[in-house]
Amino acid sequence: MKAMVINKFGGPKVFELMDIPKPEIKPGYVLVKIAASSLNPFEIKLRSGLLPEITPPFPAVLNSDFSGVVEKVGENVEVLKPGDEVFGFVGGMMNECGALAEYALVDEELLCLKPANIDFKTAALYPLVGISAYRAIMENSHIKSGDKVLIHGAAGGVGHIALQFAKLLKADVYATVSNDEKAEIAEHLGANHVINYRTTDVDDYVNMYTEGKGFDVVFDTIGTTNLINSFKAVKTEGLVLTTNSRVELDMTLIHHKSISFKTIYMVLPILTNTNRNEMGNILYEIKKLIEAGNLTIYRDKNEFKFSEITKAHEYYEEGKTTAKISLINDLKT
Repeated sequence: MKAMVINKFGGPKVFELMDIPKPEIKPGYVLVKIAASSLNPFEIKLRSGLLPEITPPFPAVLNSDFSGVVEKVGENVEVLKPGDEVFGFVGGMMNECGALAEYALVDEELLCLKPANIDFKTAALYPLVGISAYRAIMENSHIKSGDKVLIHGAAGGVGHIALQFAKLLKADVYATVSNDEKAEIAEHLGANHVINYRTTDVDDYVNMYTEGKGFDVVFDTIGTTNLINSFKAVKTEGLVLTTNSRVELDMTLIHHKSISFKTIYMVLPILTNTNRNEMGNILYEIKKLIEAGNLTIYRDKNEFKFSEITKAHEYYEEGKTTAKISLINDLKT
């Protein structure tokens, strides 16, 4: 089968088209004919060599998000059958093949029937950001009605899904964004207040919106050094969650304010081979919300074919994206 692969780490131009063996079915797995995928910062890190310990062996087929049609099922597959339209998280790391190919072999526990009211392109945008946001907000935030919740990067991939989850829990949501276009997204999704972090200092908006007390919960989708702003913004004995804590920081504020701190690393079930079924269970919850009209996702105005994956990475690294980038499978043997 045809696949877009990398044989070394580097810039966007390391991708190349190759013929690789079509995966053979095995127990608990399904063979999916891939229709679409999407681009996440995670794939940028893998391609660049920032996560060599979890990159698939070369030639590496990347990309985790996918949608497609089940072609064949292995022994012990209980729910899915050939012809089913599905979406999910294929892996694209360690020894799990990625989605940038004609076909992918997928653990049944990592996928779900596609929502009936969206197309393949839209479905492939959801898995990584949806699972990350769900685990943060719906499972770990303990948000109560009326809580003041600050979301950093609220118009980003994970952030704009998290914003919708927080609103479903009846929180008052305060969204930080970097420009007017992203402010419109946050407002459209129901943010109570939108903050341009480039023009408003953290101390100022903490005073403005919480009388200096701090927010009940802060979800930081930017992470790293921005976590200092999250620790400043949260109330004493409040909760900070993040999807990106790969950084060395002074933890003094956590101690002085007795802050609870939680990292959401959504690929952990794949890396540790534990609780993998939780990912599929979350996708089924997301499916229900989509079909009920309670969850939507923003797609960037530019989409790319699998054969244009270099252009997609170059576009992403220009920093001009406003939403998830859709990738359409055009590979044929």
